[in-house]
Amino acid sequence: MGTEVDRNVNFKKDVHNNDNIDKIHSLEELKKNYAILSEKSQQLLTDKLFLENECSRLKKRVNRMEEEISNLHTPPFVVGHLQDTINDNAVVRSSNGTVFLVSINKHLEAKKLLPGARVALNQDNLSIIEVLDDSWDPLVSSAEIIDSPEIQFTDIGGLDEQIKQIRQAIELPIENPEAFDKFGIESPKGILLAGPPGTGKTLLAKAVASSTNATFLGIVGSELAQKYIGEGGRLVRELFDLASKKAPSIIFIDEIDSIGSKRLDSTTSGDREVQRTLMQLLAEMDGFESVKNVKVIAATNRPELLDAALLRSGRFDRIVSLPLPDKDARKSILKVHTRDTPLSKNIDLNLISIKTEGFSGAELKSLIVEAAMSAISENRNKVNKMDIVKSIEIIVKKKNEKPSNNNENLYR
Repeated sequence: MGTEVDRNVNFKKDVHNNDNIDKIHSLEELKKNYAILSEKSQQLLTDKLFLENECSRLKKRVNRMEEEISNLHTPPFVVGHLQDTINDNAVVRSSNGTVFLVSINKHLEAKKLLPGARVALNQDNLSIIEVLDDSWDPLVSSAEIIDSPEIQFTDIGGLDEQIKQIRQAIELPIENPEAFDKFGIESPKGILLAGPPGTGKTLLAKAVASSTNATFLGIVGSELAQKYIGEGGRLVRELFDLASKKAPSIIFIDEIDSIGSKRLDSTTSGDREVQRTLMQLLAEMDGFESVKNVKVIAATNRPELLDAALLRSGRFDRIVSLPLPDKDARKSILKVHTRDTPLSKNIDLNLISIKTEGFSGAELKSLIVEAAMSAISENRNKVNKMDIVKSIEIIVKKKNEKPSNNNENLYR
């Protein structure tokens, strides 16, 4: 009987120990599960914060895109110029030239509403929405030569007298204005370079740009001839305004005959617009409000076409003629262009200058280039007499060629 009781007691102890072991295992498993769940919870919390930030960023982007779409849907403004202010209203001239009396945005500063200011107008009622900053036309702003050309007066041959005249009329007033005040005279406003093509008109202008510290603005006359009424005159006005703000300055107008031709009674609408541009140029050069410290150099190969008002004193005070070079001038030009070219000893520049009668400076330069290319193609180190002879023949043939219509038999 005692033995059976002991067995029961031992059995109960074993069961109790097993229960304790099971509880310990369960507790350890619960701790592991808790650690895993805690780590997952932390990861989910981090993901939540990331997604919230991403959502906020995307919302801001959506708002910006909605604003951009709204701006794209907004009708464009009309650009005009303020003429005058009358109480709370203003007189404006729209881009098509029509003048209106309109209202003004009350939030605009009164000090900005000055006559001549560029303004943005509402497309429906043309009321002034904003005052725009003054800006130059791209054609005008790009006219300024920032990097001076690498051309010096010593690189120009056969034009000693013309160089002297242009330096007296342009460089001297810029470098020594006190001397003109001392003598009580006004310095020349501008000079006109007139001569056949290739005689060095543009080359002289480049040399002036290189030799002076003045702002140099270069433009072709045909660029000032615009399609719409008043545009050409506006470009001329802006060109002189820019030159005045950057004074002392020099304006070079190449091919001025494209806008400066004689005014005739019978004209087309296009001719009348060109004449308006010319009249604006006349007013800017010598009008009631003509600018100071701004010199004008113009070039043309058709001086007989120019209007008399453009050629009078006070506008183009000097007309510098650049004829085809004579023998001595041709020799001087050849010396300039062969300065860095290796020549054979049998080449006589004096003889070449005699044989090139009627050649312009550009053709003489082309002569040396052709001769040098001939020597290079034959792997020689120097230009010989035969190269010069062949080059003269090529240029003479080109000069004597008559223009032909190459498309004459195209469709036969």
